[in-house]
Amino acid sequence: MGKELGSGRLGELYNGKKARKRREWRGFKDTWYAYTQWLKIWKVLIKFMAKPRNIKGFFRYRWMLNYLAVPDFFDRHTEGMRGEQLRMAHTGLGLIVADMCEMVNTVFKADPRIGNDKELSNRIVLFDENMMSEIMNGFPNLQWVSVEVPAIYTSAMMNQTGVSHYIDVTSEYGVPGDVCPMPAAELGLAIDDDFPLIGKCAVQCNTTCDGSAMGNGIEARRFKIPTFQLAVPIRHTQESVQEYAADEIKNAIHFIEEQTGETFDWDAFFASMKRFNKESQHAKEWLEISRTPYPQVIGDNLALYRYGVYQAAGGRNDDFLKVDEKLTALAMQAFERKAPVVKEVRHRAITWGVQAAYYTAFPIWMQNCWGIVPIADMLSLVSMDEINTEDKEQAIYDLAHLYENMIMRNRSNGGYEVGVEALWRYCEYFNVDMVVMYTHMGCKAMSGYHGIFEEEARKHGIHLIWVTHNLMKPEDASRKDMRMEVNRYMRTVLREEPLDPSLEDFDDAKCW
Repeated sequence: MGKELGSGRLGELYNGKKARKRREWRGFKDTWYAYTQWLKIWKVLIKFMAKPRNIKGFFRYRWMLNYLAVPDFFDRHTEGMRGEQLRMAHTGLGLIVADMCEMVNTVFKADPRIGNDKELSNRIVLFDENMMSEIMNGFPNLQWVSVEVPAIYTSAMMNQTGVSHYIDVTSEYGVPGDVCPMPAAELGLAIDDDFPLIGKCAVQCNTTCDGSAMGNGIEARRFKIPTFQLAVPIRHTQESVQEYAADEIKNAIHFIEEQTGETFDWDAFFASMKRFNKESQHAKEWLEISRTPYPQVIGDNLALYRYGVYQAAGGRNDDFLKVDEKLTALAMQAFERKAPVVKEVRHRAITWGVQAAYYTAFPIWMQNCWGIVPIADMLSLVSMDEINTEDKEQAIYDLAHLYENMIMRNRSNGGYEVGVEALWRYCEYFNVDMVVMYTHMGCKAMSGYHGIFEEEARKHGIHLIWVTHNLMKPEDASRKDMRMEVNRYMRTVLREEPLDPSLEDFDDAKCW
């Protein structure tokens, strides 16, 4: 391993066991930078654990064990990176970790079993994990929290088997094993009594699928607090549903006001949405750079960071806008000197469908092993239209449009036009020659389009690689199985050799 991109055999970092260390040599400058950032991560984690109530929470909740793997998460998600790419990864994901620690700290402080801060709990409004938080921008005296995010969603990202126990609990309860692992894990969490029971009220959304909607009902029964179901239109592209969508946003706002005694603060809302608009503008700039031969903000540097900004931060935290500005500066710096993101860009790709939570480092593996550069992913291609920050009525309609186009539901709901046709428009827009199609075994939302995707890919001259996974359950389709599907296509169809042969076949079944 050395200073240059692609100079190391990254597969040798894996030995089939859980990594206790993974220090990639990147040349002195980049290795020193990575090491200092590694120390900063530990500083954030130690500061979090220094509070007695957080230590108590660590031993009370099984899912907290997964966060021991946070340093390893950074190692896996920066493999092979040099220069600006490495700095973008640490800058963006570092803020996500700090923000997540703040959320968990709030949860434990309000939890009756731990901090028992009743005043704080009465200021918390719970949102489900698939639902964006922007409605809360108008309630500056309240706090938005999603307990499923640290307990389930990011747990699966930190540790590939992090939620397997909860899925098994659900199976033992009698629920069929072909249910989507995410609502199954959340049900198992409720059965195991591992939900922190906090909050004054809750708002849930028909975001993705019937499984999630059923899971929301179970959680509402478990929390035993007033719960509002935000019924966002399914056919969200039709003009006829927009008035109804706006009414649902108004109903949600009224519900929160009624339950908490707070009044929607338009000044606070507009201030946050102005910040949110600026964040969206930065994301557009990154995507514009990706249309050129020298993309910069790609793969996980785009996806994992934008999920946090778009869904959770929502314009309320100025730190995210500052990081956006840093990322844009780094991207422009690299673009101006035509810096490559990998040793050799062989294929420009879009990843479509829902990625495996237990293998979020999969795009980085594709970059390093085969030179497949993920220009954009389905979950990042959401609405970035500007929200009106002067006219209250138009702002409600804009907010409704935003909620109709949340991550996941903007493609899984809405029909053929947004689920299939949009893909080929993006392929042309970003000048890609390959689509990596994630096939989530437990999701029926897009399974009926399989043959149409194949037919349209041939028509557009796009290489289409199917990658099967089961979201949060690696026992059904392992990380190695996912890699093998790409390996077979690259070897047998394209007759290509890997950039890094050591990454073609390695054992990470027992890794974090």
